[in-house]
Parts: sequence; structure tokens; C-alpha cells
Amino acid sequence: MAPRPVVVLVTTPTPEEGERIARHLVGEHLAACVNLVPGVRSLFWWEERVQDEQETLLVIKSREDRFDALAARVRSLHSYSVPEVIALPIVRGAEAYLTWIDEVVGSAASTKGGDRPDQK
Repeated sequence: MAPRPVVVLVTTPTPEEGERIARHLVGEHLAACVNLVPGVRSLFWWEERVQDEQETLLVIKSREDRFDALAARVRSLHSYSVPEVIALPIVRGAEAYLTWIDEVVGSAASTKGGDRPDQK
């Protein structure tokens, strides 16, 4: 059975930190693609009160079997003591795109993948 594709969500305090983390994840083949969505407003409970912060959301496409390595890498690069790193299964998708994710994330030493299927 092929590894299941996932979307991993991570928030960062700044777009610059998000870009730095994204470049590491893609460059190390822990992610096939990372979308950076700046200007996300997050309300959350932290340090005994409700916090209200502007953040950048990373939408990371990867595989379930690479989640532990991806999460560890995010924790090593992230400025938060408890960063958000959650995976959601991709239940359906364009076959060519899911195959591309699998090829790119398949091996850290991989050079496969080339252009994204939607850019050919």
C-alpha cells in the first residue's frame, strides 16, 4: 500500500520564519510543496489568557510516513516552544498531483519530481 498523502498545518509568527521553515522542508524532501498564507489571525489560549496574534499559516503537502521527521524538523527550526504541527489526511485528489507528492517526498536523497503536474 502506498503511503498516504497528508496536509500538515503549521503557523509561524512572521512570514520570514514561515519562508525559512518552508525552504528547509522542501529542500530536504520532507514536503513536496508549502503554501504560505500571511495575515492569518489566531485566537488561542496561552499563558492563562486568550491571545490574539497575526500569524502566517504554512499549508504543507507531504506523506504520513514522513510526518515524524517533518514535525521534528519544524520543532528544530521554529521559534515557538509549542508550535502547531498537525496532519490532515488527503482523502482524494488529482492522481498526477498525488503521485508527484509521493515521488518528491519519497526519499530525502531523491532528485525526482521535477515540475509540478499543474505546471506542465
